[in-house]
Amino acid sequence: MARSALLNVMVQAAMKAGRSLTRDFGEVQNLQVSMKGPADFVSNADRKAEEIVFQELSRARPDWGFLMEERGSVEGKDSQHRWIVDPLDGTTNFLHGIPNFAVSIALERDGQIVAGVIFNPAQDELYTAEKGGGAFCNDRRIRVAARQHLPEMLFGTGIPFLGRGDHARFLFEMRHVMAECSGVRRIGAASLDLAYVAAGRLDGFWERDLAPWDLAAGIALVREAGGFVTSIEGRPVDHMAGDLVCGNEFAHKTLSGLLARAQKARAVEIVPKA
Repeated sequence: MARSALLNVMVQAAMKAGRSLTRDFGEVQNLQVSMKGPADFVSNADRKAEEIVFQELSRARPDWGFLMEERGSVEGKDSQHRWIVDPLDGTTNFLHGIPNFAVSIALERDGQIVAGVIFNPAQDELYTAEKGGGAFCNDRRIRVAARQHLPEMLFGTGIPFLGRGDHARFLFEMRHVMAECSGVRRIGAASLDLAYVAAGRLDGFWERDLAPWDLAAGIALVREAGGFVTSIEGRPVDHMAGDLVCGNEFAHKTLSGLLARAQKARAVEIVPKA
């Protein structure tokens, strides 16, 4: 495939950061790790990868701003463009030696996501998408799955953990979804979940309480692969809002319905009886 100059910049940054992560992943037990919060670790590898992405993208587009997991918001002279970056999505996987982690880079233009790159260096898989240009994995075109039968569908999600998320609400959702489909997977990196939906490996995905850098690049991939993406409540998706549900048209509609049913069931159960 022929990439645009802009997408090439993003790919170069992601792959350079990925090579750094690969070296550290090989020595994961020797990494110096600090606590950032309950069950939420940040490593030297994370910081190094973010610095690589920051330097690469700043060199190519010096006036554009950033929204990054560790560095936070960095204002640019050009207010129309902003990079949204997760240098190591799946930190917990990384620190436990599980090869499901990724560098995620998205481009926001006037508040809308117009391009995304997700790179899993451990499996050497590079996902790219640009508005109107389709979605690709290692330069091969990808599409969302075509399945239309719920019992055959495989969904992805994220599971709340210590100090994060509404555990009771998730259990209601899980109860309703898992009873209807062929399985539910928790990969541990939302960017890869979204990439897998785009590639047809997962039929759909939902999660709450995510950060913009978890969602942004994956939203571009799913859309360009022919998928549907909204908030869990059915509103137009907002990568700053922290939740989404996606899949092909049927999977998206069906999964959204199951989640709505779970919400109603929970509301009935928690209403005090007269």
